[in-house]
Amino acid sequence: MIRHARVLPVLVLAPLLLTACGSEKAGDPGPSASASAPASAAGPAAAPGTGELASRARAMGVAPELVYVTEAPGFTLAQQSVGVLGDDGFSATWVDGKTNALLRLAVDRGTITAGTCPERPVGDMSGEHTTCERDGGAWYRTGAGRHEYALPEEGHVLRVSAETDAVPRDVLRAAALAAHRPDAAETDGLLPSAEPAPSTPVERGDLPPFGDGAPDNHVDVGG
Repeated sequence: MIRHARVLPVLVLAPLLLTACGSEKAGDPGPSASASAPASAAGPAAAPGTGELASRARAMGVAPELVYVTEAPGFTLAQQSVGVLGDDGFSATWVDGKTNALLRLAVDRGTITAGTCPERPVGDMSGEHTTCERDGGAWYRTGAGRHEYALPEEGHVLRVSAETDAVPRDVLRAAALAAHRPDAAETDGLLPSAEPAPSTPVERGDLPPFGDGAPDNHVDVGG
């Protein structure tokens, strides 16, 4: 006897196929998706007005958003040069250990345009003539034996300057373009701690351990 195969309706087969093949939860990425997605180890950058940078900058009288750091081959930060510029600007100097050439970074509020560029002398030396040359998004400025790259930022201007015969233009330009907001490690090496230095009482050897503590001014015989 020939038996006829029973054919299930399509509406019954559909959920069975989905149950057998769809073992993953809806919305979960498959193995290929998770393997190809790049993982980011760094979190978002802290806002200029928060964190260790802000507390250290404010302790110096510097606006946190005006703190920058740079780098150049052979130059190291002169820690004693770090300080406030103007009302709440920032200034620091890097020194070449072989030639003693100085590379100064200065950040202050304001702006710079084709009209205002010649008005401010390079190195803030009044009475000196300044020439300006557009170089990409920056201004290359020369005058009084010095040259400078000025980069207009939002609400402030970043300047990197040096003596013309001490630092080549390409080194100056690279240092200006390398300027950036410091991370946690750079902040620690750039700005002094906001905590006051502990005060150690001075021990005086001429104070006797008894009486009212007046200095011992005893003079020997004949003295």
